[in-house]
Amino acid sequence: MTQHWVDGEPRIGFDEIGDGPPAIFLHGIGGNRTTWESQQLAVADMCTAISWDARGYGKSDDYNGPLNFSDFGDDLARLLDARGINQAHFIGLSMGARILMDFFPRYRERVATLTLCDCFFSYATALSPEKQQEFIDLRQKPLREGKSPADLAPTLIDSLVGPNCSEHARDQLYQSLVDIHVESYLKTIAATITYDASGSLADFDLPVQLIFGEHDKLTPPSIGETMLEKMPSAKMAVIEDAGHLSNLEQPDAFNEILRAFLAEHLEAASF
Repeated sequence: MTQHWVDGEPRIGFDEIGDGPPAIFLHGIGGNRTTWESQQLAVADMCTAISWDARGYGKSDDYNGPLNFSDFGDDLARLLDARGINQAHFIGLSMGARILMDFFPRYRERVATLTLCDCFFSYATALSPEKQQEFIDLRQKPLREGKSPADLAPTLIDSLVGPNCSEHARDQLYQSLVDIHVESYLKTIAATITYDASGSLADFDLPVQLIFGEHDKLTPPSIGETMLEKMPSAKMAVIEDAGHLSNLEQPDAFNEILRAFLAEHLEAASF
């Protein structure tokens, strides 16, 4: 695994391993590039596997001013240009999937396939009012009150993972939460509560693999079923005994689904 950066403002960090058509992994709101290590290793024999730190996360720079959610997609286009990628396979979980649902309508020609995992497509309509409030209270309120990421992590982890989540997966998630950049994280939450991609889902006319955890309380499989109805070329898999972090909680099952999907469309992506 090698580390690289995309120059510009903000500078974007990413890890890369493997050889072959490019596959790019996008983490969730409490994650960073390291949460995809298992998946990168699992596909490195068939793909150039790249996982980024979104602006304000991990090794990427923080930035001045508020976040416009589409800034993430523009940063992603910068990464493609810097790496000389024509089209890529994109894999995103939760916020990473939302970034891709914003990215696709604006950069359609750069996308070979999408794997969208444990996500909602509209904050206002996909989540109940109770879930909307819970999303804010668990993430924003403790930090606004002066608590640290380490303080909020245990409760947040309990709200996200399935009932039989391993200690190893909990430790991975804990570390990613402890490593968040607090001010950038708060900006991301503020941008998330206005997010809505529901009007464009019918235009996703490319191969789409949906993956949801059986016990995902934040974005249950019923949200995926709604997306499946709206997306003309989508298919869906539900991973047993997984919550919202399906790739961390059940990596073997997740990797099997991902490898099969990428193999089916592998040559659609290229440098």
